[in-house]
Amino acid sequence: MSKVDGLHHLAICTADMKAQIDFFTDKLGMELVALYWMHGVENTWHGFLRLNDDSAIAFVSNPQMSEIPVTLGQSHAGNAGANAAPGTMQHVAFRVEDHETLLALRDRLRLKGVPVMGPVDHGFCASIYFAGPENLALELSYSKTALAPEAWIDPEVVALAGINSEELARYKAPPAFSDQGGLATQPALDQTEGPHLTNYPPGAYEMVMGLPDETVWQLVDSAPPVKLES
Repeated sequence: MSKVDGLHHLAICTADMKAQIDFFTDKLGMELVALYWMHGVENTWHGFLRLNDDSAIAFVSNPQMSEIPVTLGQSHAGNAGANAAPGTMQHVAFRVEDHETLLALRDRLRLKGVPVMGPVDHGFCASIYFAGPENLALELSYSKTALAPEAWIDPEVVALAGINSEELARYKAPPAFSDQGGLATQPALDQTEGPHLTNYPPGAYEMVMGLPDETVWQLVDSAPPVKLES
């Protein structure tokens, strides 16, 4: 059983923080719960819109982002069935409780001028599809039944993905792992294939990854930007 048990936040770059906040609060009824200078990142804002007490959709914005070109089919898919570059987000699906909630949110979106496709019955789930600002491809979905691997892992697609029977067995039931109570040391950057974080200034990645964990824990001022009266 995975110890990863849900979505904490998905961070999306935006050149218009206000437009994203306005869309997600007005069209979907999400609540803005945080908007502050992003920790450790110069001249950059971080905004969080609540999904539940443990998860959010987040946006990252700074003035330079508006200068980066948007190219459909490369930087953005534009819809939930289109192509985008490997490693980029194609679409994001938000969970709702049931079919009635799905239809209620479809009503809300359509009454606020947003075209919506669906619901589409996918068998294990049902979904509606629509656009968000800056070419976001969005989905709302609820699960009709738990996913059964024996029914939903297609042998033809397994073969096309180059997955053999031993690998498939491991993917379906990852072997147990014993941690070291947080005491494992950082692998040497020049002796591991990674993957590695990129787009750092020269030498910055090596410097950050070489810091003691205790130092990283204390890198930023973690106090909220607004001081509340006790």
